[in-house]
Amino acid sequence: MTVRRRLPALPVLAALAALLTGCGIRPTEVPTDFGAAPSQVQCSPAQPQVSTQASRGLPVQVFLLCGSSLVAVDRTVRVPDGSPDSKRRVLVAQGLLDQLAATPSPAEKEAGYTTDVRGGMTVSGPRSGDPDDTLRLSNPPGDLTSFALAQVVCTFSDSAAAEGDGSVILGGPGKEPLRRYECTDEVRSRPGTEQPPSSEVTGG
Repeated sequence: MTVRRRLPALPVLAALAALLTGCGIRPTEVPTDFGAAPSQVQCSPAQPQVSTQASRGLPVQVFLLCGSSLVAVDRTVRVPDGSPDSKRRVLVAQGLLDQLAATPSPAEKEAGYTTDVRGGMTVSGPRSGDPDDTLRLSNPPGDLTSFALAQVVCTFSDSAAAEGDGSVILGGPGKEPLRRYECTDEVRSRPGTEQPPSSEVTGG
C-alpha cells in the first residue's frame, strides 16, 4: 500500500523538474554557498581633529591612493616660526613629500589607502634662472610612476608649497626642462592612466 501511494507522485516530480529546467533554473541536490559579498574599500579612516593636529604642526592634506583614485587625507608638517617665504615653501614641500612617502597608518591601511611615493626623495628651491616658485626634486619627475607623479603634483599644487593657482612647477636634479603641472579631476579619479597636464616652462 505504501508503494501504491508514492508511485502517482513520480510523474508530478518529473513535470516539476521539466518546468524548472525550461525556465532556466536547474534543480540541484547540493546546497550552494558563495559566502559573503566581497567588502568594498571605504576610503574613510577616522582622522584626528584639525585643532589637535595644529598643536603638532601646520595642518596640511596629502593625496594617497585608495580604490585606484586619489583621496586627500589630513597630515601635519613642522615649519619653524619666522621662516622666510621662499624657505617656508621648500620646508612645506619637503614635509609633504615625507608624508607621501610615509607608510599609511593601520586605520588607513584597513580602509584601503596606499602610496606609490618612495622614501628618500628630497626637494629644493629654484636655481638661478628658475621661476621663483620652482620646486626641484632629487628624482626627475618623468622617472616617477604615473601614480607617484599624480600624488606629488596634486599634493603640491593644493598646498602652501605652490602659488595657489592649482599648478606647480617641477624640475629634477639635472638639466631637464622645467614643467608646470596641473592637478585635474581626471587625474584625481584615474591617476594610473591620466597623466597630469603639463607644459614646458621657459625663463624665470
